Amino acid sequence: MSNYLRSKIEGGTFFFTVVTYNRLPILTNPQSIEILRDAWKNTSKRFPFETVAVCFLPEHIHTIWTLPEGDADYSKRWGEIKRLFTKAYLKYKNAESPRNESREKRGEATIWQRRFWEHTIRDEQDLKCHVEYIHYNPVKHGHVLRTADWQWSSFHKFVANGLYPLDWGDTTNFSNPIFDFGE
Repeated sequence: MSNYLRSKIEGGTFFFTVVTYNRLPILTNPQSIEILRDAWKNTSKRFPFETVAVCFLPEHIHTIWTLPEGDADYSKRWGEIKRLFTKAYLKYKNAESPRNESREKRGEATIWQRRFWEHTIRDEQDLKCHVEYIHYNPVKHGHVLRTADWQWSSFHKFVANGLYPLDWGDTTNFSNPIFDFGE
């Protein structure tokens, strides 16, 4: 097992990737979205954080959070989101997929990968790049041709706030500034 050291910057801003177990595509059906949003809201009430940007894909989540001053414990928040989602999802499905010996021993369901990927946002440019990565991800994975067509993303909030034009990330419009690579 690796000795990966997580960043512990109190009040920091972090990019995360969280993946389902065996990349099970369960996150974007309407019931799962409702369960995930409830887990997200309930966790945020108990352990506050600001969601800067987010995108739910069938088998993974990308998000950027800013934690409160004096707090660096994003692992506790992810643990709670995963726990609440798992409990409600298994109740909704009234079943669970078979667990291996390790998961059985730890009492873990087969909903989430054990860990998550985290990156500390260093500056405004890093934040901009990661927000764009999040919003473009459904196009990258071939789920849609236009970023605006993916409903499970904060992209629409960014458009409403004037931060993006509606056609940002539209792969059918190559005059879009996102595809301007210069000469």
